[in-house]
Amino acid sequence: MTISRLASIPGIGVDKMGNAADAADAAGGNAEMLRLENLDTDIAPPPDAVEATLAAVSRDNANSYLPFLGIHDLRRAAAARVSDTTGINYDPETQCIVSAGGLSGILNVLLATLEPGDEVIITDPAYAGLLNRIRLAGGVPKLVPLQVIDSGWRMDLDALQNAASNRTRAVLTMSPSMPSGIVHTPEEWQAIADIVQRCDAWLIHDAAMERILYTDAPVFHPARLDGMAERTITIGSVSKEYRMIGWRVGWIVGPKKIMNDIGLVSLTNVVCQVGIAMPGAAAALLSSNDGVAEATAEWKKRRDFILEELSDLPVVRPDGGWSLLIDTAALGISPDIASKRLFDQGRIAATPMVGWGSETNAGRYLRFVFANEPVDRLHDIRERLRVSWSV
Repeated sequence: MTISRLASIPGIGVDKMGNAADAADAAGGNAEMLRLENLDTDIAPPPDAVEATLAAVSRDNANSYLPFLGIHDLRRAAAARVSDTTGINYDPETQCIVSAGGLSGILNVLLATLEPGDEVIITDPAYAGLLNRIRLAGGVPKLVPLQVIDSGWRMDLDALQNAASNRTRAVLTMSPSMPSGIVHTPEEWQAIADIVQRCDAWLIHDAAMERILYTDAPVFHPARLDGMAERTITIGSVSKEYRMIGWRVGWIVGPKKIMNDIGLVSLTNVVCQVGIAMPGAAAALLSSNDGVAEATAEWKKRRDFILEELSDLPVVRPDGGWSLLIDTAALGISPDIASKRLFDQGRIAATPMVGWGSETNAGRYLRFVFANEPVDRLHDIRERLRVSWSV
C-alpha cells in the first residue's frame, strides 16, 4: 500500500530513459545514441574547483560532519554571490546555509515554510522534481500555464492571478526555468511579486541557471523588487552553471527570520553536506576563470543548431537553460509514444514531459537536453526524427 505522501507523486521519467540508454550502451553498439534525456553536460568544471576538490580528499577537516551548516569559506562565497546579484547585503553566518545540492535545499525550504494543504504556485510545465517536492512537503502545486507566443514561452498572467488564493503560501520560481527555458520578463516578475505580497507568501527562487542566458538581458533577481527582499529565499547550486553535477552542493540564502527554521530542517534532514565537495564549490564561486560565459556560448550554439534544423516542427525556443521542448501532440503523436519511436528507430534518448505539469499543457511535449551533445553529433537530428515519426 502506498502511503499518503507518495500517492500523488509520479516518477520523473528521466530515470527510465537514462536506464534504457545505459542498458543499450552496456549491450554494445550504442555509440550513435544521442543522449538528450538527462541534464548532464560534457563541458568540464572549472579547473580551480577540480584542484580544490582533489586537495580536500586528503584533508582531515574535509572528512567531517562539521560545521553542520556548511564550511565558512563556501557560505561567505555563496552569500557574496547572492548579494552581488540582488544588491542586498546577506550575512554568511546568519543568512546562508549550504545544502546537499540545490534540490535538497528546495525541499528543506518547503519543509520549513509549508503547512499541510498549503498551495505553491508554479509554472506548467515545471521540473517534475520541484512539483514532487512540493507534494512531499505536504503542499499542493497550483499550476500556471506557460503559453507559446512568437515561438517562445510567456507566462499566462491572468492564470497567475487566478491561481492565488487564501491558501497560497509560496510561489516557486526558476528563471531560466527547466524544462521550458523561459526567462521571465520584468512584467512577469512584477506580477509574481504582486501575488507574493498580496498573499503574504514566500517567493522561493531556484537560481541554479540564472546566468545561462541566450538573450541580451542581464541577470535579474526578484529580490531586487520593492518589498521583496524580506520575502525571497534563494536557492543556488554548482551543478548547472559550474558543470559540477556530481559534487551535490547548493546553498540557501534568505531573510534572517526564516533561516533558523531552514537550518533546523537541514540538520534534521541531510544533517550535513559532502565534506570533500564543499572546498571545490567554494573555489568555483571564487574563481576568476569559472568558464560560465564560455560554456553558455557553447550551449547556445547547440540550441541554435537544433532550432534551425527543426525549424519546420513545433519546437519552442528556450531563452536560457539546457533544454528545449517539442510539441509532439501537435504532430499527432503522444510524447511517450514519440519517445519510444525515437529511441527504437532514431537512436535518440529523450524524456516525455508526462508528470511535469498538466496533461493538457506539459503533457504535450518531449524534452531535448542539448547540454551534453556537441553540434557535430547533432548533425543528423532532423533525419532521425523523420525516420522515427515520418515528419
